[in-house]
Amino acid sequence: MLNIFKPLQRQRNAFEREALPHLESLHSYALHLCRDSADADDLVQETYIKALQNFSSYQQGTNCRAWLFRILTNTYFNLRRTRRRHNPIDIDATPDLQMQAAEASDQNGMYRPLDTQLLDGVVSKHVQDAIDNLPPEFRSVLLLADLQDFSYKEIAEVLDCPVGTVMSRLYRARKAMQKQLLDHAMREGIVVKPVLDDAGVIDMDAFRLRAKRVANT
Repeated sequence: MLNIFKPLQRQRNAFEREALPHLESLHSYALHLCRDSADADDLVQETYIKALQNFSSYQQGTNCRAWLFRILTNTYFNLRRTRRRHNPIDIDATPDLQMQAAEASDQNGMYRPLDTQLLDGVVSKHVQDAIDNLPPEFRSVLLLADLQDFSYKEIAEVLDCPVGTVMSRLYRARKAMQKQLLDHAMREGIVVKPVLDDAGVIDMDAFRLRAKRVANT
């Protein structure tokens, strides 16, 4: 007798084998996006429901992780759009930044991943606050690149946008993060704010004197 449930069981087994190993990283990503544990749980659950329903369209053996993150990201932004009551801001209104992002990150290395850029002495709460203050479109690309270790190409696949847009958003997100953390570090005396002379040039003698005073406090 033909068992009509065998194909369904095989599909479910394949889904569990390919999709479930990414549960923890998906939940971490969702938590950073939603900034609420209950909302993150709901988002991950909705992601897996949609993934299971559409698993027949997924080509097994390809990048399941990117596929799942794309479903989660799309679900998040769709839910967010339904809750918005104001017109969205075009955060990509300056396309020339796409090339600047590539040059700044690849040639100068000024905005490398956060784990190599965070200032010593800045506690994790302030890092999380800085991430939370980013626009969601910037926050998502930053989380995918620096916390989930996705490549530019994978992020473009997840967010369904050009690689240049990914690089532009990532550049601007890292720059905004660094500014927030540097401002906090200067307020707390962790680093010393440069002293400028009348011409707007750093006065190194005054800077060293201030740094010495801070070190002795």
